[in-house]
Amino acid sequence: QVRLMESGGGSVQAGGSLTLSCEVSGGTVNNTCMGWFRQAPGKEREGVAVIARNGGTKYTSSVKGRFTISRDNAKNSLYLQMNALKVEDTGVYYCASKIGLGCPIDGITFYPWGQGTQVTVSS
Repeated sequence: QVRLMESGGGSVQAGGSLTLSCEVSGGTVNNTCMGWFRQAPGKEREGVAVIARNGGTKYTSSVKGRFTISRDNAKNSLYLQMNALKVEDTGVYYCASKIGLGCPIDGITFYPWGQGTQVTVSS
């Protein structure tokens, strides 16, 4: 059974940085589509970044140039480096994986999901 465990969330002032980690057990990040998603209070979940099986990446427009998704096959982990954080980046961040073809940023066909980690950015 594949399980994902996020960590690294916290509270930071606007302009600061955080790095989120997602440790995978029972499966592998290598050659797997994986992504980061977030949900702000009162809003729908949105895709933040995905990394495809071939290493290609996609980002939602609001984080381009500020966030970087990566994976470490040796540590079987997924990461999200977040720089120049803004108040609107606040939310619960989830990692998830997807089998099969394609690696869409909408997250609809992703499973399983982690439990989430809270990121709070204050002004």
